[in-house]
Amino acid sequence: MASEDRIADSSNIRRFQGGDEDAFDELVRKHMRWVYNFAFHLTHDRDEASDVVSNTLIRVSNSLKRFRGDSSFTSWVYRIEVNCFLDIRRKSRPISILSLDAVLCGREGSIILNIADDKNNPHDQLERHERSRKLDKAILRLPVDQRISFMLSQADEMSYEEIADKLDIPIGTVKSRIHRARSQIKTSLMPNMMPSKT
Repeated sequence: MASEDRIADSSNIRRFQGGDEDAFDELVRKHMRWVYNFAFHLTHDRDEASDVVSNTLIRVSNSLKRFRGDSSFTSWVYRIEVNCFLDIRRKSRPISILSLDAVLCGREGSIILNIADDKNNPHDQLERHERSRKLDKAILRLPVDQRISFMLSQADEMSYEEIADKLDIPIGTVKSRIHRARSQIKTSLMPNMMPSKT
């Protein structure tokens, strides 16, 4: 986001905090596209993405008067959106948002996991579901800042540069967060990937 966009966001936030409800509508119009796109990339389902967006906007509206600007507005909204997504997912069936190959074989990864095709084989479907569940749990254990950068990289397929710009943080911080997230996920998953002893 360009600096003038950040200035415009700050102006609208101050207006809203001063009682101008129209300022919130301007923020929504400006940011709605990426908020929805991110929700859809996380859920792969239009209805669920709409639920995530609705919950996100409600939380943003309820919390914006207390927003102090310690982080960028977009970074703050991403944090809320990820939390809304996770809240919805906890209440529903497990949802696989990423493939294990994508997680472990990115820019920093070197591990390749061959996962069986789950077309019509119940055993393979069950195995894949269990691996997805373990992946979900590993992602949930990540610190929220790592989780956001990781999800933007994997689910939203953003480059390091795009994530740094969107979150208003140095690119080195983005690389570090994603590297630590991948390392933690690998550590969580690898004991489960070892062949069982008979």
